[in-house]
Amino acid sequence: MRKRLLAPGPAMGTAVLLAACAWTFRAPPVVAAEAHGDPPHDQRIVPEKSHPDRLPDRPSIPPSFSIPAEILGFAAPGPIYLGQRFSLASLDFLGENRLLFTFRIPGLIHRSHLAADERHATDEDENAEHFVRALVLALPSGAVEAQTVWMLHDRDHYVWALDDGRFLLRDRDEIKIGNGELDLKPYLRFPGPVLDVGLDPGQQLLVTNSREPASPAPRPAADVTASKDPSPSEPGTQSDLVLRVLHRESGKVVVVSRIHSPVDLPLNSDGFLELLPGRDNKWAINLNDFTGGSRVEGEVESNCTPSSDFLSQQEFLVTTCTHGDMRGTFGMTTDGRTLWEDLPLSSPVWPLYVVSGNGLRFARESLAVSRLVNAFSPLSFDDVKGQVVEVFDAATGKVALATAATPVLDGGGNVAISPSGRRVAVLNAGAIQVFDLPEPPPLPAAPGPSEASKAKP
Repeated sequence: MRKRLLAPGPAMGTAVLLAACAWTFRAPPVVAAEAHGDPPHDQRIVPEKSHPDRLPDRPSIPPSFSIPAEILGFAAPGPIYLGQRFSLASLDFLGENRLLFTFRIPGLIHRSHLAADERHATDEDENAEHFVRALVLALPSGAVEAQTVWMLHDRDHYVWALDDGRFLLRDRDEIKIGNGELDLKPYLRFPGPVLDVGLDPGQQLLVTNSREPASPAPRPAADVTASKDPSPSEPGTQSDLVLRVLHRESGKVVVVSRIHSPVDLPLNSDGFLELLPGRDNKWAINLNDFTGGSRVEGEVESNCTPSSDFLSQQEFLVTTCTHGDMRGTFGMTTDGRTLWEDLPLSSPVWPLYVVSGNGLRFARESLAVSRLVNAFSPLSFDDVKGQVVEVFDAATGKVALATAATPVLDGGGNVAISPSGRRVAVLNAGAIQVFDLPEPPPLPAAPGPSEASKAKP
């Protein structure tokens, strides 16, 4: 499952959602969590520093097998796309032994027949029709088991794998559901184009951002389905962006609200994370329950607004600004523990995250650049050396695999992890390279009451 963990920066995201959800539910005051059992700083696992700026000459372990990409019809996109962050390809496991590989077919771009005043004013390419080839490959042979061509209408991420061997396909105002034979069935239709789709780690909940006509009157969340207009976040709001959280199987809406900008919501099946500023650069991490109430899950120190996302039902990542423009990543649990911290020698540039179905491994892909990139010295694409993929054990933060990915796809789609976390596929050196890894370590058990009391300062 692919995730784009928001870079730390100005306050946004869940803070926006809380204001937006005022018409949907009202959370009671924050309640402090019980004894966390958070180990002292010197007892956390501090793995060897990761190197998001170091482009490996070769993978840290050899691939178990490779599937040539050119014979499948794949051609590397031209450098003109660098910096656009378009989704030009995708890799997703459908189970452990099948791989869904999709990529844009080079050729003429067909414009939609919408009148100019009906097109979105800021994105001329949003209505550009293009064709995507989809292949299901058997592993390890690479045999093509199914193939088809899709016509899509924008350049954003379009496919999300499910743990049961199926996948979701987004296009315009519709989400379809597909299987390993590439048969598609209607799933959800919205009043306007769907901009993004997210899933909780257990894939019980679906999160969507969509652009829809303004609603003339508020509607309670319980009365709203994916095909009906949502309620505005406040009287007089004219925003045309809508966020929904739905039960994936039933389509029943849990939260619906108009928002002012797209929200990348960090959630599990219980609720969503919010980071609240305190004194001395301290940030409290709140888990807001969908049924009401909230609790503090921990605290981090950061000199900018941190970002967060769930890896599994029990573990989430928090990315902070540690000093200057350096970024640190922490693996934390919903029982208040900090399992590990990664303080790399350089900050990842445009990182994207891919998580295994069981949440025990995740990959971070980022751009390797030739110099420091920050707000005062922005990225120039002449500085891009390549793309680095690092695969981490979620329980320890240790790097299980490091490799380059070629061609550079800054919108992602060139890395996949199987549901068990034991297989990783990377598009590199003209092939899909597949790595077989050892069983990922489990999350450490939560301490008992006596251990937790000893761990408290």
